[in-house]
Amino acid sequence: MESNDSERPGGPIPSAIKILVAGGFGAGKTTLVGAVSEIAPLSTEEVMTEASVGVDDLAGVEQKETTTVALDFGRITISDQLVLYLFGTPGQQRFWFMWEELAQGALGAVVLADTRRLDTCFPAVDFFERQGVPFVVAVNCFDGAYRYTEQEVTEALTLDERVPVLLCDARSRASAKEVLESLVRHVATALAAPV
Repeated sequence: MESNDSERPGGPIPSAIKILVAGGFGAGKTTLVGAVSEIAPLSTEEVMTEASVGVDDLAGVEQKETTTVALDFGRITISDQLVLYLFGTPGQQRFWFMWEELAQGALGAVVLADTRRLDTCFPAVDFFERQGVPFVVAVNCFDGAYRYTEQEVTEALTLDERVPVLLCDARSRASAKEVLESLVRHVATALAAPV
């Protein structure tokens, strides 16, 4: 009896794609993964302690009480042929060493930006550019924060014009799904482009 890895009862096995969700501390990465995941997300959120005083930059997010110390994990089925596995990275500099491991096998990334603290997403943009991982920038539109246009964010981050920039609400499943669908289209375009 022959085995066919592409078939299973009910249809073909969907392609699984590993996606990273990165960005600065407090940008909404855990929120985005939780909003869009069709499974109960795995989260390593811990209560912030006095050990973070003087280590983590809380400017602009003074009310933040928890932080991701390892990763967030979620899953979303985009179509019968495509399932995304989401890995949210920790945002603080002291945990950046984990990005290398989390990036292994990732086909794309979402850099979540907070316009109140736009500079906090520079390390993620630099990391994915160096790694050659296609990414999109999703600007999490926090209540009360100034709303910049996509072009203003592109210029402020000195992004290649081909990098999609989207405005989003990380709390909204529909908005988060739109960001992920944009990333999938961007990854497909990047993979199809001649090297």
